[in-house]
Amino acid sequence: MMKKIALITGANSGIGLATALDLARTGVTVCLACRNMAKAEEARQQILQAVPTATVELYQLDLASFDSIHAMVDAFKQNHKCLDVLINNAGTVALKQQFTQDGFEMQFGVNYLGPFLLTHLLLPLLEAAVPVSGEARIIHVASIAHMLGQLNQASFRGETPYSSVGAYAQSKLGNLMFNFALARRLPKGVTTQAFHPGGVDSEIWRDLPRLVYLLLRLFLISPERAGIMAVDLAVGSAHKGETGGYYSVQWPRPISRIARDLNKQNWLYDKSCELAGITGLNAVVHQKEKPLLATSTDVHF
Repeated sequence: MMKKIALITGANSGIGLATALDLARTGVTVCLACRNMAKAEEARQQILQAVPTATVELYQLDLASFDSIHAMVDAFKQNHKCLDVLINNAGTVALKQQFTQDGFEMQFGVNYLGPFLLTHLLLPLLEAAVPVSGEARIIHVASIAHMLGQLNQASFRGETPYSSVGAYAQSKLGNLMFNFALARRLPKGVTTQAFHPGGVDSEIWRDLPRLVYLLLRLFLISPERAGIMAVDLAVGSAHKGETGGYYSVQWPRPISRIARDLNKQNWLYDKSCELAGITGLNAVVHQKEKPLLATSTDVHF
């Protein structure tokens, strides 16, 4: 039987690295898609030190650039004809307003629109894995912060005054709504799940003032704990055929009214296709859907 292949964005540290390490231990070929290749190589060496027999590949990916996303997918296709697992893990927190190379507000672009484009570009490879492995899975790292999010089209390319919290919350709301909308559109055999990892001690907080970070760290959990759920959703047998679920490592785990709104999900999906310059998928009905809210007890560690 062929080894499964998993692509993890932002896998040089935090949840991404913990997930890659655990997947490598299961025998999965792990592909680290990272912006900083020096840090990616350090992560590769760390995985190989722990799992000498692991197969670890590196791909350069800057989710703030559509050109970089297209280039990474082209490079991946040179090495692989199919993909079993895509984990959209990479994210950023911008305290000051910044913009992607394509002119979008940084958090909206990196946390949501970039992964949206990446997922669609890799979909043919995910679909190609189904006849080989019987399935393919997409995992989105979401956040309880989506509860604070609003859909404000005028802010997709920035706004004045700028709210860092509002922009982050909107990007994570997008992640969750994409998961729900995608579940209704994926081809047979390809599934999608989202999960809130809890408050994780990772580099996403790197731009916070040091004192604020030190206080926040008292309430954060380890990346390894969040990585357990990511791996279970990615390859666990209990989740085969499930799609459109939302899991959480920590309580509480509510879903906002906006995130549940089918019309808003469809609007955001269609608008995102327009912004990313791609053709969207049509809704289909053939999947074993998971209730929007899945409990932590549903996850088998």
